Amino acid sequence: MKKFKMRKATRKELKGPSLTIKWASASSFFIFVVFTIFAVITYKSSVNLIVEKERENAERTVAEVGNRLANVSSNLTISEVYEKLKTPSFDENVLDSKKVTVEGSLMEMDTMLSELGQPALFLSVYDKEGTLVFETQKVRSELVKKEKQVAEIKTLDDKTGFLIIQPVYSKENREQTGYIQAFYELSSFYDIRNRLLLTLITLEVISLILSSVLGFILSTYFLKPLKVLRDTMDTIRKDPQSDIHMPDIHSNDELADIAEIFNEMLDRMRRYIEQQEQFVEDVSHELRTPVAIIEGHLNLLNRWGKDDPEVLEESLEASLQEIARMKSLVQEMLDLSRAEQVDVQYPNHTSNAKQVVYQVFNNFKILYPDFVITLDDDLLHEVTLGIYRNHFEQLLVIILDNAVKYSTTRKEVHISISKTLSEFEIAIQDFGEGITEDDLDKIFNRFYRVDKARARNKGGNGLGLSIAKQLVENYKGRIDAESVINQGTIFRIHIPIVEKRELQE
Repeated sequence: MKKFKMRKATRKELKGPSLTIKWASASSFFIFVVFTIFAVITYKSSVNLIVEKERENAERTVAEVGNRLANVSSNLTISEVYEKLKTPSFDENVLDSKKVTVEGSLMEMDTMLSELGQPALFLSVYDKEGTLVFETQKVRSELVKKEKQVAEIKTLDDKTGFLIIQPVYSKENREQTGYIQAFYELSSFYDIRNRLLLTLITLEVISLILSSVLGFILSTYFLKPLKVLRDTMDTIRKDPQSDIHMPDIHSNDELADIAEIFNEMLDRMRRYIEQQEQFVEDVSHELRTPVAIIEGHLNLLNRWGKDDPEVLEESLEASLQEIARMKSLVQEMLDLSRAEQVDVQYPNHTSNAKQVVYQVFNNFKILYPDFVITLDDDLLHEVTLGIYRNHFEQLLVIILDNAVKYSTTRKEVHISISKTLSEFEIAIQDFGEGITEDDLDKIFNRFYRVDKARARNKGGNGLGLSIAKQLVENYKGRIDAESVINQGTIFRIHIPIVEKRELQE
């Protein structure tokens, strides 16, 4: 016991976080992972999209500048570069779309000027020797190299951006006239990227907190029945005699099923405990008398009766009679104990109604040839009953045996069988001494005898009808009796019929 308590205490000390905390943590972690994946995908997609847009913008500007400078036929100079960049080049096919009028009319503002005026754009134009002839911002940047450079992220003067180098060729003679070098700074992009990253991290932290709180609230709500179940079990452990039950759960889910199954198991366990206590109490009560009788005879023989042949024979005969009654009583008690547990030991057994009834009917006709035993069969076809065959036979034998025992001058027993939509009914009628109305309510009690003196003479222990009732009820059937004094008694037994589809399942 001491070791058990120490082990129990150790188990409490090693107890981990509650199921509510585990559920809330698991749900929060899952939401965190999902949101993180979403945030990473969103961040990567947004960054790539912005970078690509900035790249296209820079390349488009450089291409437009190159297209205008290509109209210069010789080496690029400051005046020519300024003139070509200031004056837009138009395709005659798109004059209308550009809304341009010639000979003194106002011209629409050239978008190139706004493109070159971007603070992030550092565009420089060089002649074919690499000498700077034009730049959009006064940084006096040198030509990095004289080969073509597609848009590529580089770091120049502690600034990061797209570097583009494009040689300029004359449209007229296809000779190189100079170079265009553009550096598109990405500082604004990095600011946007950092703000986006900060926003996503903030949202992720907020979502983690909210999911944790929400997960804890939901887990507390949904796991509340389990906590009630735990408390109920703990109460039963502390007080096994408590009649507490798991409260009904109206959630119509698995937890409601668990609560219902737990209550059924609890009721069954308590019923078995009560049956065991009742069994011990009944056996001790019923065996007390025969044991006392046998003990009295043995004491008598031990003192002086063994020397008297007549007393010796009488004591031995009485002792053997009591021993036989004890054996019969023990057997009946065992039958009753088994009858109380048939729903566990024989849950799916069946029997054929007509076959069993006719077998028992024929057996009793042979055993009691002086009785008139009749059978009225209203069944057109065989029916299958949800009861173990041996128990069905035992049930019929108990009722028929009582009918024969308590018959008087009219030695006649009448049996009839019929059925409804879902039940098989058998009625067994005798024409004996009958049972009073007061006794009729008690005949199914253990060890109850209507007339104890006559019942003892007939060899009964008062357990037969208790066994019969227990058998019928454990197979979801019912049994009742009607009786009139000095006219007889009729027992009606109803047993559920099993359909063929139920058997297949």
